[in-house]
Amino acid sequence: MPELGTSLLTLARNAIAARFGQEGAAAVDCPELHKMGATFVTLTQHGDLRGCIGSLEAWRPLLQDVQENAIAAAFRDPRFEPLTAKELPVTRVEVSLLTPAEPIFFTSEADALAQLRPEIDGVIFTAGNRRSTFLPQVWEQLPGPASFMAHLKQKAGLPANYWGSDVHLARYGVKKWKEATP
Repeated sequence: MPELGTSLLTLARNAIAARFGQEGAAAVDCPELHKMGATFVTLTQHGDLRGCIGSLEAWRPLLQDVQENAIAAAFRDPRFEPLTAKELPVTRVEVSLLTPAEPIFFTSEADALAQLRPEIDGVIFTAGNRRSTFLPQVWEQLPGPASFMAHLKQKAGLPANYWGSDVHLARYGVKKWKEATP
């Protein structure tokens, strides 16, 4: 599957470069690119987040999903100004291919925290009409389940100590590929 990873990274970078009128490298066309898939595209500069947008469910071909998420991460992540052509050479692209989400069944917050698998689980937090997710890579910055969950709640716009009967959790895994540091 290294060929798939290389193709996804190339497609993501090319989609962003095309917005600046730049040509990109040719991507290898793998059969997997035409299957339904869910990706997140993460952009970093000098190790700092510069954009991250993705799909939690597979609803379009992987080829289209990675291209659209790359464009969204570069130009529509509300946390950042749109990427500029000058920034592109120092921007590192990472693509995460998600496995289907599976619900986590729990009896309390402590039970939910005990079931989380640091560095393995991506987590979807839902409470009422609020929803957030962290990719498994976020465990690198928030290694403890309690801290991970508190930040996930805050990302959903809730207090870090929120817990209620409306909370639902799901987990997913990822295969990820990252460009070499520019």
